[in-house]
Amino acid sequence: MYLNYYKRILDILLVVLTFPVFVLLCLFVSILIKLDDDGSIFYQADRIGKDSKIFTMYKFRTMKMGAPHLLNPDGSTYNAEDDERVTKIGKFLRKTSLDELPQLINVLMGEMSFVGPRPSLAGALGTYQDDEIDKMKVRPGITGYTQAYFRNTISNREKRLNDAWYANNVSFWLDLKIIIRTIQTVVSREGLYTNQ
Repeated sequence: MYLNYYKRILDILLVVLTFPVFVLLCLFVSILIKLDDDGSIFYQADRIGKDSKIFTMYKFRTMKMGAPHLLNPDGSTYNAEDDERVTKIGKFLRKTSLDELPQLINVLMGEMSFVGPRPSLAGALGTYQDDEIDKMKVRPGITGYTQAYFRNTISNREKRLNDAWYANNVSFWLDLKIIIRTIQTVVSREGLYTNQ
């Protein structure tokens, strides 16, 4: 009942409640991005959603225009503190997770939830193993079990298995714990970088 009904209602309510703050932050961040590295404000990328459907995910752009997309050998995104592709404001947005704010649009459109597995790159669908595929049973989230508890400190394989576990164990109380833990993780900046 929670997964199929109440979770979506809570998502909509949270978007409505946070939207005024989102608009103000969006205006402020947009100006900073333009001043730092003139170009597009938003980063758009195709991601895998619920039932393996592809959707366009939005974020504030944190990299310089035209920066190459780098992946680690396990398919995870390259992410280091000294990454020269990231703009000055981009580093701040990543450390505070403010770059994720535009995903409120995805939540409103029903493509994402506040809490759920992190959406993978569209091209990664064929790389999933049988015990990982359950991840796509639920809407991906702005935050989730893996991001809250492990962030970038575990392998891509472990992330997928955790996401599949979450998809099979969704509950209101688990989502609440994840949200509280996410706040702690963001404030403490734990596990921010994949590549040290």
